[in-house]
Amino acid sequence: MATGMDVLNLSIGGPDYLDLPFVEKVWELTANNIIMVSAIGNDGPLYGTLNNPADQSDVIGVGGIDYNNHIASFSSRGMTTWELPHGYGRVKPDVVAYSRDIMGSKTSTGCKTLSGTSVASPVVAGAVCLLVSVIPEDKRKSILNPASMKQALVEGASKLVGPNIYEQGAGKPDLWQSYEILKNYQPRASVFPNMLDFTDCPYFWPFCRQPLYAGAMPVVFNATILNGMGVIGYVKDPPVWQPSEDVGNLLTVHFTYSDTIWPWTGYLALHMQVKDEGSQFSGIISGNVTLSIYSPAAEGESSPRSSTCVLYLKVRVVQTPVRSRRILWDQFHNIKYPSGYVPRDSLNVNNDILDWHGDHLHTNFHILFNMLRDAGYYIETLGSPLTCFDASNYGTLLMVDLEDEYFSEEIQKLRDDVVHKGLGLAVFAEWYHVDTMVKMTFFDENTRSWWSPLTGGANIPALNELLAPFGIAFGDKILSGDFSINGEQSHYASGTDIVQFPAGGFLHGFELQEDPKTAQNSSTPDTQNSQSQEKSK
Repeated sequence: MATGMDVLNLSIGGPDYLDLPFVEKVWELTANNIIMVSAIGNDGPLYGTLNNPADQSDVIGVGGIDYNNHIASFSSRGMTTWELPHGYGRVKPDVVAYSRDIMGSKTSTGCKTLSGTSVASPVVAGAVCLLVSVIPEDKRKSILNPASMKQALVEGASKLVGPNIYEQGAGKPDLWQSYEILKNYQPRASVFPNMLDFTDCPYFWPFCRQPLYAGAMPVVFNATILNGMGVIGYVKDPPVWQPSEDVGNLLTVHFTYSDTIWPWTGYLALHMQVKDEGSQFSGIISGNVTLSIYSPAAEGESSPRSSTCVLYLKVRVVQTPVRSRRILWDQFHNIKYPSGYVPRDSLNVNNDILDWHGDHLHTNFHILFNMLRDAGYYIETLGSPLTCFDASNYGTLLMVDLEDEYFSEEIQKLRDDVVHKGLGLAVFAEWYHVDTMVKMTFFDENTRSWWSPLTGGANIPALNELLAPFGIAFGDKILSGDFSINGEQSHYASGTDIVQFPAGGFLHGFELQEDPKTAQNSSTPDTQNSQSQEKSK
């Protein structure tokens, strides 16, 4: 800051967006009008793997592509996971740039090729510097800031054909288009993205994969407010949904948004639901969301700055599906890093012990989401306790890799939902072994403290308490191996066994290998409580 720097590139990052000393230093830099560009990370092709600080809204996060304009396999994918498990992530990366086999200089002499988003980030930083240089120096401080530069980049970018928005953001920067935006720029606020066309596939995946319908859980999209008028701003009046046609009144849009837009950015979340009277409607609903932003007057001005943002929305609506085709995904009982130290599901992953991908249908479980949609199912997300949904609307409650505990009211309601309302229940439990968890304790140099896992791959003691009314219990073995169902070969990585099952039930088993480190202290199946079962091994 003391040097008068305009642009800073950071080709570093990590998953801990709650590392407040670091995050606050980034805020300090951007609040002082330094445009920060940062690599989005090299943890692709997994989703939910964005690195900090590139995942911050005040930073330009850069993903990677190859020379064929394909997303680089290593480039981290969105969405952001700050908002999980109870909200929905923002769009990141912001833009993508060439990142594979990029020619550069050696530290000594000659040239070498490099790959990674750490290479793409300085490419964009260089482009930003070029854009800064075309603005007359006496106008730079009044026009250029982290928000206005991001506006120029994302509004001028060229969208790639094929990748979705959480892979490419706005697309590949177009310097000329961004220059044209900055050349006549007047300080304003905007929303990124400024168009939500949920009929545009695959760009608006996952929203384009599943239409809206009456009676569903809210569909949430989290947009970013960019305020080029000042480092601090406020929403003047609540956002307004204005449908293009009368049929648009069947869609209800509620909003949550930043109380204070600082530094330079905030969020605008749309919570969309079709009204009950639209249960038989099929078609397209479109319209605009308008939002007014104001900032304090700049130096030499007497009145506050104000700007109206317009966000175009287009969604596809279908008749409410039959109950048997509706699945509810329990997101509420998920704990992730940060802030909880939860080990990875597979103990075979040695280079990354933290479960930090969000455990969401649209992050590390996105393949499952696509497969269920391909099979004709509709999947909704539960972001509240089990007491907060009507089981008569759903065929199955899907509980995958959950780490939190359950209230007694939830346990009782789930039993009633299954026994009396016919709700199906599918539980994937992962592993839980105390000795293994103890061995995963480590000393963290940043916090100067010992970190111990909150649970195993899943909270099996809590799941056993939840399933106790059904006479089902998981054990504490750690099993792995390959198995086949209907000719489909699959791998079972670091899971557990079933040690109790109700009489008359059907329990299918496969020959699996037990981790020798856990074999001595594992429990054994309760064969007294099942008349028709095969023991899992």
